[in-house]
Amino acid sequence: MNAHARRTGGMAALVFLVALCLRPAITSVGPVLGDLGADTGLGEGALGILTALPLLAFAAVSPLVHRMAARFGDDRAVLVALVALVAATVVRSYAGDAGLWIGTFAIGAAIAVGNVLTPVLVRRDYPERVSLATGFYTAFLTLAASAGSALSVPLAHLVDWRFSLVVWAGLALLVALAWLPRIAGPAVHSPALEPVPVPHHPSIWRWGTAWLATAYMGLQSTTFYVLATWLPTIETSWGTPAATAGLHLSVFLLLGVVGGLLIPRLLRDGRDQSAGMLVATAPLAIGTAGMLVWPDALPLWLVLLGLAQGASLVAALTMLSLRARSHGEAAKLSGMAQSLGYLLAAAGPFAAGFLAEHTGSWTPTLVLLVVITTSQTVVGVVLGRGGRR
Repeated sequence: MNAHARRTGGMAALVFLVALCLRPAITSVGPVLGDLGADTGLGEGALGILTALPLLAFAAVSPLVHRMAARFGDDRAVLVALVALVAATVVRSYAGDAGLWIGTFAIGAAIAVGNVLTPVLVRRDYPERVSLATGFYTAFLTLAASAGSALSVPLAHLVDWRFSLVVWAGLALLVALAWLPRIAGPAVHSPALEPVPVPHHPSIWRWGTAWLATAYMGLQSTTFYVLATWLPTIETSWGTPAATAGLHLSVFLLLGVVGGLLIPRLLRDGRDQSAGMLVATAPLAIGTAGMLVWPDALPLWLVLLGLAQGASLVAALTMLSLRARSHGEAAKLSGMAQSLGYLLAAAGPFAAGFLAEHTGSWTPTLVLLVVITTSQTVVGVVLGRGGRR
């Protein structure tokens, strides 16, 4: 059996297990931020910085993944990332105050490698079933994110918040062990990461559409991570029990699977996807505005926000593919959008915590979210029309 056949058999499916490791270490933090802050003495502003660290790591590390993959091979790079994720998760919980910060950043760095390489592996190992495999990958990613938020508070009640965060190191360790057979034989490099000449646009930074795609990715990520980080805290400030707020976050994340599976029908290849971009994104603006003006209808807003956050993520990734005119251009566009997009998103949790700490209310944060989601909707529609050449 040659290397390609081996990776399109049972071992190819292991990439979906890697997807299980790419979100729980982050989404498990939001529901226990109150306990974490009380134990460490960190206020909302500092907690906002802490939760932004993984996103800063995404922005810093994503452009460097190509070099790592070129040196080690794609499969070996993923294994290194999984092992690093195990170590960083343990350091975050049990290496003191410094370890909390260092481990959090290292978790983001390890996950960044997975963020970049696992979709590439899906395309490489399932060349005839890319859409179906990508759907499975996204579903595993979202389900794991939901599990991280849903189990966080119960595990914290069982032991403490440190334990509720460190348990995900066990999952990463198991996946790393299962991944070992994939590194047997010569290193396999993905063609998607090899340098390919880009026609017409030697510099992606001078392309208007690239900036629109980057802005959409950044705004989408900002909305998601602000809600994933602070939604439980906002709810508890309204009197919702912590366990219920964590469950609500889990539902919010699970609904993303549904939204992500439905929206591709409206984003088929063609000249104009503006209607699909509007359907994917406008509910975010409606939902955040609804939380601001009618918080008693929170279940309704959670449904809208949950469906839309999954749909808008798929929309962001789809636009990176549809707007690129070559394989090499797609790789360059993806690198730019992920790096700058996550850098923008990193400011979101910090700004939300800062506003709440200095105003004593979550209303300014919700106003900020309305502005962000409205801007995202406008950018999405323009990008859907073809952007700017």
